[in-house]
Amino acid sequence: MEIALIGIVVILVLLFLGYPLGMTLMIVGLFGIAVVHPNGITAAMNIAGQQIIDLGLNFSFSVLPLFILMGVFVSRAALSDDLYEASFRWLGHFRGGLAMATVAACGGFAAVSGSSAATAATMAKVAIPSMRKYGYADSVSSGTVAAGGTMGILIPPSGALIIYGLLTEEDIAKLFMAGVVPGLLTVSAYIGVILLITTFWPHLGPRAEKSGWRERLSSLYRVWGVLFLFLLIMGGIFFGIFTSTEAGGIGAAGALVFAIVRKKMSWRILYESLVEGARTTTIIFTVAFGTLILNQFVNLSGLPEAVLGFIDSLNATPIQVIFVIIGFYIILGMFIEGIAMIFLTVPIFVPVISALDFGFHDVLIWWGIVLVMVVEMSLITPPIGLNVFILKSMLPEVPLTTIFKGIGPFFAADIVRVAIVIFFPAVALWLPNLMFN
Repeated sequence: MEIALIGIVVILVLLFLGYPLGMTLMIVGLFGIAVVHPNGITAAMNIAGQQIIDLGLNFSFSVLPLFILMGVFVSRAALSDDLYEASFRWLGHFRGGLAMATVAACGGFAAVSGSSAATAATMAKVAIPSMRKYGYADSVSSGTVAAGGTMGILIPPSGALIIYGLLTEEDIAKLFMAGVVPGLLTVSAYIGVILLITTFWPHLGPRAEKSGWRERLSSLYRVWGVLFLFLLIMGGIFFGIFTSTEAGGIGAAGALVFAIVRKKMSWRILYESLVEGARTTTIIFTVAFGTLILNQFVNLSGLPEAVLGFIDSLNATPIQVIFVIIGFYIILGMFIEGIAMIFLTVPIFVPVISALDFGFHDVLIWWGIVLVMVVEMSLITPPIGLNVFILKSMLPEVPLTTIFKGIGPFFAADIVRVAIVIFFPAVALWLPNLMFN
C-alpha cells in the first residue's frame, strides 16, 4: 500500500509541474507494476500492452468520440446565441432575469455539448456583454457563467458520465437517465440563488425590457432543432429504441444536419470539426490508457483493500462514509481538474461504495451522479477552479476575488443539491427505474 501512496504523490507532483495527465499515469503505473510484480518490468510491459489492446478493441468506447463530435458540430452551429436570445426573451424582464437566462442557456447548451469548459467559454462570450449592458455587477455575471458552465459534465449526454460508465462497466443509458432530474435540479437551484440575491440587492441584477409574445415565440423557433435533437436522443434511450452508442451516432449526424440547415457548415468547417473531435478523443483515450495501467498498479499494491479495511475500522454508517469521501473530493478538487479526478479515484472508491449496504439497487448508478455533482463543484473551487480561470482569461480586467465572490452563493447551492441527491436517491434513480429495456 505504501508504494501506491508514493505513486499517487508522484502523480500529483508531476501534474503540478505541468506534465500531461495521460503520460503521467502511464509512467507511474508502468514503473509501479514493475516494482510490485515479481517479474518486474517484463510483467509491467505485458500488462500495460494488454490493457491498451483491450481498450482499443472495446466497441463500447465508440460512444465517447461520437458524442464529442456531436458537441463540436453543435458548437460550430453557433447555437449559443439563439439559446441565450430565447432565454432572454422569456426571463429578461424579471429582476436578475439576464442571469437566469444565462443559467437556462447554459443548461440547454450543456445538454448537447457535454463539456463544461466549452459551455463556460461559449456563454461568457454571449451573456456577459449583455449583462454588462444592463448594469449587472461583474460578480453576478461572472459567477453565473462560471457556475452555469459546470452543468456541462452532468446534464446528458455527459462525457464525464460516459467515462464513469466505461470505467465501472455500468449502463451508460441508465447513467444518462439518472442525470436528467439532478440536472434540472441544478438549473432550478441556480435560478433560485439569483432570485434570492436580486431580491435583497436589486441593483446587482436590474430588469431588462419585457419582450412581446411575437418575439418570444420567434426565439423558440430558432432553437427547436436542438430541442428536438436532445429529445430524440434521450427519448430513444429511455424507450429502448436504440443503445447509447447508437444514440451517439444519431446525435452526431443530427448535429451535422442542424449545422448545415443553419448554414454554419462548409467543407473547411467540417474538416476542422473532425480534427477537433479527433484531437479531443485522442487526449481522453491517452488518459484512459494511463488510467487502466495505473489501476493495475493500484490493485496489485493492495490499496483498495487497505482503504476498505480502514473504513471498516471506523464503524461508520454508509452515509458517513459518503461524506468522508466527498470531503476528500472537495480537497482534491482544489488542485486537480474534474475529469482527471474521475480517472484517478474511481478505481479506489468504487470498490468501497460497492461494499456498503445502502438499502437500494443501482448503487453505482446513484454514486456516479453524486460523484459527477461533486466533481462539478471542483470546477469552481479555489484556488484552481477550471471554469474560474476560463472566465479570468476572457475577462482579464475582472479580479479573481470578484469572480470567486460571485461564485460563493452558487457553491452553497451545490452543497444543498448534492445533499438532496444523497439523502433522496430516488431523485437520481427514478427515471432509470422507468426505462424500457
